[in-house]
Amino acid sequence: MGSRPRKVAIIGVGHVGASCAYALINQSICDEIMLVGRTPERAYAQALDLSHCMDFTYTRTKIYTGSWDDCGDADIIILCAGGYPKSGSNRLDLLDSAFELYQEIVPRIMASGFDGLFIAAANPVDIVTQMVWKLSGLPRERVIGTGTSIDTSRLKTLIAEFLPVDPRSVCGYVLGEHGESQFPAWSHVSVGGKPILDILSQHPQRFSLLKLDDIEAKTRNAGWEIYQHKGSTHYGIANAIAHIVRSILNDDYNITAVSAILEGEYGERDVCTGVPAILTRRGIAELVELNLTSQEQARFAHSCAVLRSASAHLAL
Repeated sequence: MGSRPRKVAIIGVGHVGASCAYALINQSICDEIMLVGRTPERAYAQALDLSHCMDFTYTRTKIYTGSWDDCGDADIIILCAGGYPKSGSNRLDLLDSAFELYQEIVPRIMASGFDGLFIAAANPVDIVTQMVWKLSGLPRERVIGTGTSIDTSRLKTLIAEFLPVDPRSVCGYVLGEHGESQFPAWSHVSVGGKPILDILSQHPQRFSLLKLDDIEAKTRNAGWEIYQHKGSTHYGIANAIAHIVRSILNDDYNITAVSAILEGEYGERDVCTGVPAILTRRGIAELVELNLTSQEQARFAHSCAVLRSASAHLAL
């Protein structure tokens, strides 16, 4: 009685933003969803369409459109506004346009009195997360990017197809940039608690088709494969966002690979990249520092260097 509704605002109502709202509604994660888009008519149409889900869901989620001025009482703001990379380019090529966009968006959101958590889902997500952190002035634990959450899910799905097991029985993480320099920390990937490296060494003939290099390449290129065939990726990342939102609002203490600001973890500073983090009602409660092999540590440092180099010209 009298408790405040759990409100989530989604900025950007394209494929990702709309799919995210759909996932939040179907999983009954929050009480209210507010859509904010550059084209009010499109935002209105998305909200109207999504409102017609309610008769077929377990709980009713209030969904409506709003503006920057209405963001002040939101618990979480999800940033989906942005473009898609063109053929032959990569996510980092979207950096300058994203910087221009969020230089305008974030100050207007903060002017509304917003004091919640940001979840960045726009590419290049690691650098977008860092710029939102700098522009908002919020503590680092309250600015989170989707990071390698979706890449980790892709890794688990691919491994599960070869073993075969339920993907949820695979534990492990993709670290670093949500992009070309990402990598799976194979030393920490396990299936039912058993390290995958032990599984492969003990059963070389049974699992001869499971090649780690191939799995890594397929994980890294999965998004591009989808993009080339249908022009966008949105269902997987929408569920990843919903998972992060649920973990936060429910104070789950769930460990998920997300884009996080590093301040000494893994020996890195002044960079935002994909690492496992404990998600709670206050945001990131703690970053989980895996004991990486020397090769994995070198790959992590390289990925951080790629991100620093790409963003060096920005006034962050």
